Amino acid sequence: MQALAPLRARLARPEVTGPRPEPVTVTAARVVRPHRRQAFEEWAADVLDVAAAFPGNLGGTLLKPGPGSSEYHLVYRFRDDAALAAWERSPQRRAALARMQEMVDGERVSRVSGLDSFFTRPAQPGPRWRSTVLTVLGVFAITLGFQLLVTPHVSGWPLPARLLLSAVVVVLLLGFVVMPALTRLFRRWLQPGR
Repeated sequence: MQALAPLRARLARPEVTGPRPEPVTVTAARVVRPHRRQAFEEWAADVLDVAAAFPGNLGGTLLKPGPGSSEYHLVYRFRDDAALAAWERSPQRRAALARMQEMVDGERVSRVSGLDSFFTRPAQPGPRWRSTVLTVLGVFAITLGFQLLVTPHVSGWPLPARLLLSAVVVVLLLGFVVMPALTRLFRRWLQPGR
């Protein structure tokens, strides 16, 4: 009975329930003056490098306009609203925005949070096969780890319960840990035009 005391104490503690921080994706669409395109692209590369150094940054990219358009999309992701707010309030960002104003004629900014941000695809993604390869590698790594570390401990469970546990673990780790890390690590490979 004494062996169960720590478990009882843990179960008796009230759980803190509240919203969990979720990743946030911001897309800033800017119509760049034709004679300022090169300067804007250099500015965007600098801004993405500065933003990458901020805690909670999950990566970013610049999507260039298609033929007949001057609208660039700067896309960046942060771990949560607090990390994004720290970037948005930073003097580095304010200074960068001041330098950019004379290069653009218009701007629209949108935000997406949570799993929606993971599944939101940029307007001009890189080759689809590359993101597919990265996703397969992520799922393989998580599934292998699950099979080696968890399956031996739940082998007596009914098959539907084991599959449900496996699906939950794969989806959560893929969406919140593995894919954000892999897309940041391989961002230049995923978006070769950047």
